[in-house]
Amino acid sequence: MKKYNIEPNRTSKLRLWLHHIGEFPLQSRNALLEEFKRLGIVVEDSEKCGSLPGVLLFNQLDSEVQGFLKQMQTLYAPPILAVSVNANAVAGECSWTLLRSGAKDIFAWDSCRQAAQAIASRMKHWLEIEASLNTADVKARLRGRSRALLKVLYAATEAAGFSRTAVLISGETGTGKELLARMLHTLDPAPEARPFVVCDCTTIVPELSGSEFFGHERGAFTGAVRARDGAFAEADGGTLFLDEVAELPLRLQAELLRVIQEGTYKRVGSNQWLHTDFRLVCASHRDLKDEIKAGHFREDLYYRIAGCVLRMPSLGERREDIPCLVQAFLAETMTDETIPVLDSSVHDHLMQRPYPGNVRELRQLVLLMGQRYVPPGPITLGCLPETELSSITDGQPVDAEDVWEKAVHTTLTQGRGLAELRTIVADTAYRIVLREECGDTRRSARRLQVSQRAVQQYLRTQTALP
Repeated sequence: MKKYNIEPNRTSKLRLWLHHIGEFPLQSRNALLEEFKRLGIVVEDSEKCGSLPGVLLFNQLDSEVQGFLKQMQTLYAPPILAVSVNANAVAGECSWTLLRSGAKDIFAWDSCRQAAQAIASRMKHWLEIEASLNTADVKARLRGRSRALLKVLYAATEAAGFSRTAVLISGETGTGKELLARMLHTLDPAPEARPFVVCDCTTIVPELSGSEFFGHERGAFTGAVRARDGAFAEADGGTLFLDEVAELPLRLQAELLRVIQEGTYKRVGSNQWLHTDFRLVCASHRDLKDEIKAGHFREDLYYRIAGCVLRMPSLGERREDIPCLVQAFLAETMTDETIPVLDSSVHDHLMQRPYPGNVRELRQLVLLMGQRYVPPGPITLGCLPETELSSITDGQPVDAEDVWEKAVHTTLTQGRGLAELRTIVADTAYRIVLREECGDTRRSARRLQVSQRAVQQYLRTQTALP
């Protein structure tokens, strides 16, 4: 496990923002600023923070505090540490209200003798995770900046850098579970020469499963003409990735318990105990808790492999990532350095169509488009494969009017009237555009086709929300 060090770092300046609401002792605030300065942390203004982590200092929980947290989550979604002047302001239900409003953690200034040091430790921890998320390797491996994806990447980065716990990755087929597993391996602070061993549990022959995992001695069974290392030995010092772990037969699941728990095992045909040390990462498109209820997966094994559970979002949950994914996949097929843009009709189609196969399906479609594209000019509807064109004719892609009709119908059946429906639509549009434009009111106003003053007024009403 990584030991966290908060000693001064003068070689690279860490940045965060500080915001103050209500009465907060000036002496305490100055002590906090001095501690940040000693640790080499640069404090920015909250209005210029972007998605940097930040500290919110406040006296009591009120509508202004909640409104600020909600507004920051709408615009930037940064990790925020809410620090109260006294413990009463963050006790009981108040603490849960702060978390629901957007705070990542809460802290009472008078609950710790070294409050500034404790705050600085948390902030440096978050900043280090943010720095890992912004490395070229992470961005190239899992493309996209949607909130759904960043939430998973943040948790994965924290698990990789600060623990050796086993990780279980769930999610639909084609969402990138193996890519996330490889990212966990890459961010592990162990030496660079560590191995990454993949075992596809769907292809393991039950009769040879013992040899696949544990290895075997020469002559252990017919055909064992020489000794062989199994996956546990090969992954020693690195990462063992068990893909589709739910497909393992129950007998083999029982055999894995000891090696996962204690790191010891025997080769097939041997009485000698061997030791191995690896990070275990498992993945499955099935819900393992449902598999446990059905009697197909051992509960004791589940709790050994699920130290940290991550769920990769479907492409439908991160549609705002589609444009950057398309550009990345097009770059794979383009021999020229210039990547063509998409015609508006193609762009709309890719943004609206369903993706049962998730990112993998999108990649296959884009690669076909790239092969059919003839430069110069944009990629047009004619670049789509025939199967895609026939689906458009059959009306299979998502129809915007149909989506609107279903959404309105659902809202009306909930007993909401036309006035409330208008408010919901407007509020959703403001939140989406402000988030995508990083809070720029001028660009947001242009996209929403309203005045900049209207956007600013919306932000003021959000700040005043209870």
